[in-house]
Amino acid sequence: MKKIYFWIVFVAFLLAGCSSGGPSTEVLPTVVLDSGSANPASPAETLTPSGEAPASGDVSASGVVTSVRQAQIASLQGGRVEAVLVQSGETVKTGQVLVRLAGSEQQAAAVEAARTELMAAEQALKDIQLNAEQSRAAALLRLANAGKALDDAKKVRGYREYRNGSDSMVASAQADLILATDTLDKAQEAYNYVSKYDDKNLLKAGALSALSNAQKAYDRAVANLNYVSSMPSQVDVDLAEAQLQSAQAEYDIAKREYEELAEGIDPDVLAMAEQRVKNGKAQLAASLSALADVELVAPFDGIAANVKVDSGSWVSPGQTMLIVADLEHLQVETSDLSERDVPSVRVGQPVRVFIKALGQTLEGKVSEISPIAETLGGDVVYTTVISLEEIPASLLIGMSAEVNYLAE
Repeated sequence: MKKIYFWIVFVAFLLAGCSSGGPSTEVLPTVVLDSGSANPASPAETLTPSGEAPASGDVSASGVVTSVRQAQIASLQGGRVEAVLVQSGETVKTGQVLVRLAGSEQQAAAVEAARTELMAAEQALKDIQLNAEQSRAAALLRLANAGKALDDAKKVRGYREYRNGSDSMVASAQADLILATDTLDKAQEAYNYVSKYDDKNLLKAGALSALSNAQKAYDRAVANLNYVSSMPSQVDVDLAEAQLQSAQAEYDIAKREYEELAEGIDPDVLAMAEQRVKNGKAQLAASLSALADVELVAPFDGIAANVKVDSGSWVSPGQTMLIVADLEHLQVETSDLSERDVPSVRVGQPVRVFIKALGQTLEGKVSEISPIAETLGGDVVYTTVISLEEIPASLLIGMSAEVNYLAE
C-alpha cells in the first residue's frame, strides 16, 4: 500500500513541474555520434581569413606563394668561377650570361668552329642538289648532240657502200665533160690557126690563154666524172666506219650518264653529304652543351636570387650557384589538403586566397591537383596549385597563404 502511494505522489510531482511557470532555462546537450568525418571545427576555424563565414561545404588548406617558373642554376661540369655577372635581386633576361667558369673562351671557339663546319656541310649538300639539276640538263644536251652526230655518221657510212655519185650526178658530169671537150677542141683549132704567129702576137696570146683554160675545164670535168662514177676508196670507207664507231660510243656514254642522273643524285654521294650535315649538327649541339656548362645563362626573364658564389671560388658539378625566379607569374601551392577533402576539389574550382603578410584576400582557381599523395605529420595530404587572377606588386615568393576552396 505504501509503495502504491509513493508512485502516485512521484507522478503528481512530475506533472506539477512540467505545467508550472515558463520553460526551463537548462538546455540539455545534444550528443552527435562520430560518422568518420573530420572533427568539428572550432568557431575560429570556420571563419575565412577575412572574417567571413564560409559557404556550406567549403574546404581550406594552407599554402605558400611560389613562382610558376623557378630554376636553380648549376653546372654539370663544375670548376673555377671566372666571373659572377649578376647580384641577388637583379633583373635578368633570357639568355643573359649569369656566371662564367674558366674555359669559356675555348668552348666558345669550339662552338664557332662547329657552327662553321655545319654551314660548310649544309652548303655542300645544297651544291650537290643544285648541281644535280644542272648536271641532268647538261647530260640531256650531250645526249641530244651525240644522237645527232650518230645519225650523221650512219648516213656517211651508208654512202660509202655505193659509188660516189648518183645517176643524175653522173649524167651531169658526163654532160659537163662533153661541153668541156667541145670547148677544148674549138680552142685547139683557134690556136692552131695563129700558132705560126710570133709569140708576142696578141691573137696568138689570146688563143693560147683560151686553150689553157679549156684544157683545165676539161681536166676538171674528167676528174669529176671519174669521181662520181667510181666507188669510194678503202680509206674513205675506213674513215667513215671509224667516225661511226666513235659517234656510237659517245652516244652510249651520254645515254648512260643521263639515265644515272635521271634517277636522282648518287645515293652514296647524297648519303655522305647528309651524314656530314648530321655530324655537324651533333658537334654543334655538343659544343653548345659544353659551353652551357661554363657559361651559365638565364633560362627565362626573371629575378636573380640567392647568389651563392664569388669570382675565383670553386664549384662542384651540380652545385647550385643561384636561382632565377619569375616574379611576374606567381601561384600558390598548398601543403596540407587532407585526403578526406581532396575528392571535393576539382581543377577550375574557384578559391579565395588570404595572404597573411599582406592581410589581403585574392581570387583564384585550382589549376592543378597532384595525383600522388604525401605524408605530413602522419596525415595523408595532396598538393594543389592555385592560379591567381591578380598578382599584387607586393606579393613575394615564400609568403604564407590560406586557401578556401569555394563550393559551387
